[in-house]
Amino acid sequence: MSVRRLAKDQPDSFDFSKDTLKKAQWWIAKYPDNRKQSAVIPLLWLVQKQEGWVSEPSLRVIAEMLGMPVIRVLEVATFYTMFQLSPVGRVAFVQLCGTTPCMLRGANDLNSVLKKKIGEPHHLSKDGNFSWEEVECLGACCNAPMAAINDYYYEDLTPQLLTQILDDFAAGKSPKPGSHIGRKSSEPKDAVHTLTDPKLYDGSAAKKIVIPNLPPKETNPKKAPAA
Repeated sequence: MSVRRLAKDQPDSFDFSKDTLKKAQWWIAKYPDNRKQSAVIPLLWLVQKQEGWVSEPSLRVIAEMLGMPVIRVLEVATFYTMFQLSPVGRVAFVQLCGTTPCMLRGANDLNSVLKKKIGEPHHLSKDGNFSWEEVECLGACCNAPMAAINDYYYEDLTPQLLTQILDDFAAGKSPKPGSHIGRKSSEPKDAVHTLTDPKLYDGSAAKKIVIPNLPPKETNPKKAPAA
């Protein structure tokens, strides 16, 4: 894992919004008083959902809320790559999968699209609305190549499809996540030859389990004779 550091430019302060603070307090209340530091990951995630990234002032606020050293919060934030330590695109933050299945099916071409449309990875676009990075396997290998954009997966991408998705985000639209060739979940790309009947996998054909009648339990079981 590469070294992860906080962004050079930091805001002067951080405050939870009213709604986010309620969620933070709800998470803290889930733990005993002497274990409330266990809420550090949920609170870091709430910061990121509110601001888009995790800033140094936010680490101090979390540390104070949980009664723990700031360095401990920093250790968690820098360990988990799901936490962004510098600003990301306000409109779309793209995480392109570059692991072998996606690479074999065209991730390099998608990489070129992102460089052309947004710029270099880990840098904001000129308007601050877009950013991207290449990541390791996101677990959607059957639908490669794919990318996570904000909170959703966009799968079965081509350079043309990714270009259109980015243009839609720029236009204020909400592109539909999931497969962009119309397949459901991770079914085969072309003709489906197995599980063609929905009853086989949607549970509707499952038979009701019948428990056989058991002999009645004796209310006054006979005691074994003494030896």
